[in-house]
Amino acid sequence: MATRTNTHMTALSRLLAGTGFLAAMALSASARAENIDLLLSSLFQTDGPTYIGATSVNRYDIPDSANYAKKYLIVDFRFQQQPPDSSLQASIHTICMAMIRDHDLMQRLTHQGYDMVSVAFDRRSQYDCL
Repeated sequence: MATRTNTHMTALSRLLAGTGFLAAMALSASARAENIDLLLSSLFQTDGPTYIGATSVNRYDIPDSANYAKKYLIVDFRFQQQPPDSSLQASIHTICMAMIRDHDLMQRLTHQGYDMVSVAFDRRSQYDCL
């Protein structure tokens, strides 16, 4: 009887340990997925415009049947000095390509339901990226 109880306790302990491990992994994955900002800040640590943050925008007023972006991310940067238009276009391209090449970022954005990503350098203008 004692052996049988120990066997059941061992199996129960393994089950609880496995469940705890899976729960911890799920929480860890959830925390990583929710914090796109940390991923973006690590992606943009080079010369050029300074990454200052990202803002999620949900457009609930757009019906599901419409062919418009309902959820999008604005990735915000600032320049030390405003560049000429030709350099601005190059910066937009560089930023967009860095995001497109980051498969982990693309998966996270997709899993979180983003339809579009825009790049902004000021409060007046946004440039669609993805």
